[in-house]
Amino acid sequence: MAGVAHAPTSVSFDCTNERATERLGATLAGAVQSLGDGPVLITLSGELGAGKTTLVRAILRGLGHPGTVPSPTYMLLEPYEAGGWAIAHVDCYRLQRASDLENLGLRDWLSGRRLILVEWPENAAGGLPVADVHIVIEMVADRRTIDLRGATEKGVALIALIARQAGAEG
Repeated sequence: MAGVAHAPTSVSFDCTNERATERLGATLAGAVQSLGDGPVLITLSGELGAGKTTLVRAILRGLGHPGTVPSPTYMLLEPYEAGGWAIAHVDCYRLQRASDLENLGLRDWLSGRRLILVEWPENAAGGLPVADVHIVIEMVADRRTIDLRGATEKGVALIALIARQAGAEG
């Protein structure tokens, strides 16, 4: 009896150096492009300075955005256009309550060919739909580990694409 292969629902990467983080961002961007359709919601969690904005910057570069990508801590939402996607980079670090997301018009971003990248989603608990992919960045003893977990059918498809690409690179 032949075994059935199941798509992975999570994958982890050692991204201790910035180059590895940039490669992962480019791989993630390629996976998003391969899906071809949105919206795609990705949340990023990790301590202050763990590399969330660095990874978002790498994803945007992977989609073809040539400009700078500042942390949207004070603006809360920075919009971009790249690779045929409308992209919202949201930083919930300073959010007081999940209902504050309504003032950002985030609900309008949840349709069409849109990529929504949300840092500090725990500060918006209850105000966000289920993320397609949840990314957790951890720093332990000068080592950065980035875990990606698919939480929806679309998220699991992204994880499978990323795992396949990472296997081809490794």
